[in-house]
Amino acid sequence: MQITARIAEPADRTAIALKAYARAAEAWGLTQHEAAGLADMSDSTWKRAKKPGYAGELTHDQMLRLSAIIGIYKSLELYFSDPLSRTWMTRANTGPLFGGERPVDTAIGGGLPAILNIRTYLDALRGGS
Repeated sequence: MQITARIAEPADRTAIALKAYARAAEAWGLTQHEAAGLADMSDSTWKRAKKPGYAGELTHDQMLRLSAIIGIYKSLELYFSDPLSRTWMTRANTGPLFGGERPVDTAIGGGLPAILNIRTYLDALRGGS
């Protein structure tokens, strides 16, 4: 018996990533401007991208961002209970990565490296490291 896996086309991957990211942004209560900045898009591009049927392409950096952000969302859902899991990204945080800022602001200001640092930080919390 031969098992073949369907490899998602780039347009399918983009649609899946945008849908998952839009759900996370909504769950966290991000403004349109915050969601756009976190995804490294203009406000107008994010407004179009979050709608089904978006035909635009995402850069490699944007896809990495969305992947890491979805990982952050999953970590928060696993580590914290609601409502903290939904508000953690938008609450001031005195942790070493944030210096009193909200994690979303740290992520937007620091770009992909900051997003990856936040993901690693949360993964370490979940893993007990």
